[in-house]
Amino acid sequence: MKHPFVEDLSQKTLEELQTIISSLNNKLSVAYRMGNQSLINQMNMVIESYKDEYNNKMNDLINKQKIQHNINITKNL
Repeated sequence: MKHPFVEDLSQKTLEELQTIISSLNNKLSVAYRMGNQSLINQMNMVIESYKDEYNNKMNDLINKQKIQHNINITKNL
């Protein structure tokens, strides 16, 4: 579920998204240590929003490069 207060992430680069996700995961671990369930839920929603955008950008990159999803393992004779 996308967090309603997360800005438009389409302008962020893959590196920026990755850095932010890492930072948010560190903050999430603090929330777990504090036992603050409502904060944990909010952080999980925010992280999911960033991960979704990261995955969309990665999929676009793979499609642009036309990377084959299948690997040919047949032996050429």
